Amino acid sequence: MKRFFTIGMAGHIDHGKTTLTKALTNVDTDRLKEEKERQISIELGFAPLYEDDELQISVIDVPGHERFIRQMIAGVAGIDLVVLVVAADEGVMPQTREHLEILGFLGIKQGIVAITKMDRVEEEFIELVQDDIREELVGTVFEGAPFMLTDSLSLKGIAALKEKIICTLKEQDTRDVKGEFRLPIDQVFSVKGQGTVVRGTVYEGAVEEGRSLTILPKGLEVRARQLQVHHKQASAAFAGQRVAINLAGAAKEEIQRGDVLVSSEHFAVTRTIDVSMKVVEDLEYMVKQRMPIKCHIGTAEVMGRIVFFDRNDLTEEREEVLCQLRLDNEIVAKRGDRFVLRRPSPQETIGGGWVIDPIGRKYRFGLATIEELDKKKIGTPEQRIIDVLTEEKCLSVGELVLKTSLDEGTIKDLLQNEPFVQVNKSDYTLKKLQLLIEEEIYDQLNDFHQMHPLKQGLKKAELLQSLQNHYPKALLEFVINKGEETGLFIRNGQFIRHQHFNPHVPSNWQKRTENMLLSLQKDGLQVAYFTDYYNAAGLPDHLQGDLKKFLKDSGEIVPLDDVFYLHGIHFRDAVERLKQQTADVFDVGEAKEILGLSRKYMIPFLERLDTLGMTYREENKRVWKK
Repeated sequence: MKRFFTIGMAGHIDHGKTTLTKALTNVDTDRLKEEKERQISIELGFAPLYEDDELQISVIDVPGHERFIRQMIAGVAGIDLVVLVVAADEGVMPQTREHLEILGFLGIKQGIVAITKMDRVEEEFIELVQDDIREELVGTVFEGAPFMLTDSLSLKGIAALKEKIICTLKEQDTRDVKGEFRLPIDQVFSVKGQGTVVRGTVYEGAVEEGRSLTILPKGLEVRARQLQVHHKQASAAFAGQRVAINLAGAAKEEIQRGDVLVSSEHFAVTRTIDVSMKVVEDLEYMVKQRMPIKCHIGTAEVMGRIVFFDRNDLTEEREEVLCQLRLDNEIVAKRGDRFVLRRPSPQETIGGGWVIDPIGRKYRFGLATIEELDKKKIGTPEQRIIDVLTEEKCLSVGELVLKTSLDEGTIKDLLQNEPFVQVNKSDYTLKKLQLLIEEEIYDQLNDFHQMHPLKQGLKKAELLQSLQNHYPKALLEFVINKGEETGLFIRNGQFIRHQHFNPHVPSNWQKRTENMLLSLQKDGLQVAYFTDYYNAAGLPDHLQGDLKKFLKDSGEIVPLDDVFYLHGIHFRDAVERLKQQTADVFDVGEAKEILGLSRKYMIPFLERLDTLGMTYREENKRVWKK
């Protein structure tokens, strides 16, 4: 399966991130007029770096100036690898150090150091620069990261850096494309004639063109009208990809950076989150109980207060601190999501960490709360199983042992509890997931019935195929079978429909269909071509195939061959007359005399009797089956 990654350029202002991005991608990511005039990056810049049959890599050029730190956090929060850009003639600067701390808080584990502007310093000075940078990186996520010497203007080292990025990502695990789709929005704009467009990096899952989605925390129902990846239309976008989505159902003014586009209701919308955090090494001001903070999580930037349960202030602390963030506005969060905290005034990065529980409660001050948060941080055995099954959908006991680090006996005992459902002899899922899939299937069937009211239902194979990108086949089969047992779904051969649907002629074509059948009935057994009746009734061409099949299945018409159809009443009457007036064996001549049909209609009529299993041919005669 093709894998998708997004890398970020980070570093001090004027160290050459944008120029390096252009050298690597041949794209100038400074597109705003102010950026051109001031020669600094204000907004996030994006460019395609590399693509082959197995890999697609995009680049985010994040602003380096202190005033644009929030854009930097929004951009870097969705990346898989960071290229730390350090100018050879300046080395590590204060902004570089702050970026390093932020990258650590955001859980970035892969990094490459690109030393730029190497043509500006003497060759013998390069080694000293590298030693200085290496010393500054001790204790950061870039300790031990490879160094690449580059010059973006002469293009020295650019090819080697690009190859290093590609090779590093080929060895790296990709994001989860099986989970529920989640895209934190970092840009919103409108395009004339198209409407609202949002951009972001897909955190997890996948999205397809035409998919119904929800914008959280507002709860706006929208549809992905069109997708673009690097200005090229795409039918789908996957975890790790930068994507622009043209949305139907929401105006630009209703959406903002920090909103999250999701495919499921199973994402927490919250104002209170329990967190594990660490503070920066050189904290300039004391962090006090309930002091205002600015929380950056995903692409959201939210004011709030920090609440401690074991202290009233924080100055120097090298270990993690378990605490709570109470925010002024709702955010979308999951366990494990990373965040960065900044002081609003005077502005500085305080620290960062990860979300223990996105739905925090009110706790008492004291050690008991810290112990509770510590247990929650580790996760109760049942919650760990729930978390894994939420992501993986359906797993065996053995797979759960590997993914939860719980013993087999504990897992088997816990799987007897209410949140879990046994799918087959070996696999388990969550009850809430079963109900969610039931709802998705019902909605999909309902959409199909509205589009094709004449059809018996959707083919089971097509239904499975449409959902197998999101759920295992065994789980889908289980949900369908359970739905049949409860009467929610009804299966007729290979077709499935929901309980409230029966095939029918659309109301706007019902009268014309009745007129067509009356004309057909009026002509008895001497019928014209079926298309003549159809066209004379003024019925649309696109409906003919489905309507013909519906009328055949309901017995209202009976085909003699591909072009002649009898009204069901006349066909059944003719069969009954033939049965009453012939012996067990009869020939064509007898049938013609009884029904008064010419050979043009008689032969197809008798062949239809054979096809329906009423008669069989024996030389030149027909024999009634008993």
